[in-house]
Amino acid sequence: MPSAPSPICKPASFRRGLDLAARAPRPLAHLTRITMSEPSQFVSRREFCAGACQVASCATLATLVSACSGDGGGGTSILPTLNGQFANSSVQVTTTGSALANVDGAAVIQSIAGVFLVARTSATTFTAIDAVCTHEGCTVNGANGATYVCPCHGSRYNRTGQVVNGPAKSALRQYNTSFTNDILTIAL
Repeated sequence: MPSAPSPICKPASFRRGLDLAARAPRPLAHLTRITMSEPSQFVSRREFCAGACQVASCATLATLVSACSGDGGGGTSILPTLNGQFANSSVQVTTTGSALANVDGAAVIQSIAGVFLVARTSATTFTAIDAVCTHEGCTVNGANGATYVCPCHGSRYNRTGQVVNGPAKSALRQYNTSFTNDILTIAL
């Protein structure tokens, strides 16, 4: 007749480890913090790891914050958004009372035909380019002076859509414009 299985025996060293783990923890009163003036003092492993993690976390957070700002916080402002009306293979925008009323004004134009970056270059001329970044498809909605800045990865384009600074490698598509009676027309 088969005998009942015997209980699993753990190696003595492992049992000893369990015995040690079951003991009450020792107070940390004998450990002190190290300061630069006391180089011979000891720090517990827990204190060292906690401090190292805090430093690493702060460094990582600082890197992420500067990376997420697109241009590292270098003066980029969000452009105003205007609605455009799609009709007859073109988008029309009224400039009166908008950011496009004055020379050097710029805005993001939203319409059912797409999103465009428009800048007024003189009293009667405008540039209009696609607002979708050629790097990864984010909508470019910021500017730093006369340079458009993508908020996702910091690609920069000039007012005619040429890449000034990557990671984008391709220019933004440029559209012809006309201007009559305070109405800007973007030809598609």
